[in-house]
Amino acid sequence: MEFNYADCVKLMPEWNGLALEIRELKGGITNQLYRVTCGNGMDCVFRFYGKKTELFIDRDAEMENLRRLGALGITPRLIRYLPEQGVTVVGFIPGYVLKNQDFLKEELWERIISPIRTVHQSGITLPSLFNPLVEVRRLYKTLEEIHPHYLEFDIPGTIRILEKISEVAGVFPSQYVPCHNDLLADNFVLTKDGDRSPMCLIDWEYGGMAPSYYDLADMFQEILLPRPVERGLLDVYWEGNDTDHHHYMTDLFKPFPDIYWFLWSLIQLNISSIEFDYYHYGKVKYDNARKNVDFLKNDYGVTI
Repeated sequence: MEFNYADCVKLMPEWNGLALEIRELKGGITNQLYRVTCGNGMDCVFRFYGKKTELFIDRDAEMENLRRLGALGITPRLIRYLPEQGVTVVGFIPGYVLKNQDFLKEELWERIISPIRTVHQSGITLPSLFNPLVEVRRLYKTLEEIHPHYLEFDIPGTIRILEKISEVAGVFPSQYVPCHNDLLADNFVLTKDGDRSPMCLIDWEYGGMAPSYYDLADMFQEILLPRPVERGLLDVYWEGNDTDHHHYMTDLFKPFPDIYWFLWSLIQLNISSIEFDYYHYGKVKYDNARKNVDFLKNDYGVTI
């Protein structure tokens, strides 16, 4: 799509007549993003929702996430929510967007963990419940309704394995905490603004109440860190308390985000208009999940 001055002032009529600089932000595989710098000093991101993303994103809940977490100072500021037009406007956070290799830098570990821990320990209740097993089942049902013929993947068998892992993990909804649930490197911004936390978390589309272990497992599976680095980050998160147990629990949850994003990618393959190799992206996730299942069996002796 093309997003120009006239389009912008239709959404923000109070900007009519002001100078605007509009730049497309590349890299998104769910939505189309534009940064708009306005002559009144505002610097915003316009997010145009991807086609049929309502199949897996509750936009009302996303907006409520931003409202409830705003006081923590680590999320973008909500400027305008326009669901009828399929767009959300949030404040742009100036800073450095992390890359995967940045997670290898021990000097950044505390700043990486700090906003995650802050959210998890905030006591805030987010509107959505993100039960990893329930969400995987939901996406599989959605995929079956769109395009059920992916016989190269044993999806039903993999979900049965996840059911067994969920029983082993034994984390109940009463133990859930507010989580981001999409902690890839691109969603960490090392800020330059002195009024904000040194590290902010953006893109709260999938945020909800979930196991803290799932959030950490999702981050590890997005970035694919060496195990010593995982342990170092977990040592920081848990302040050195019983890291062996917490690493085991995080390992139990690793197959869940991979299968979630695998199913998400196959759905996107069938509905999205964004140019991206969703099939290969999803296959890598599926293969990683199966490897982690084997790890649980072989290294921990988990019977699944």
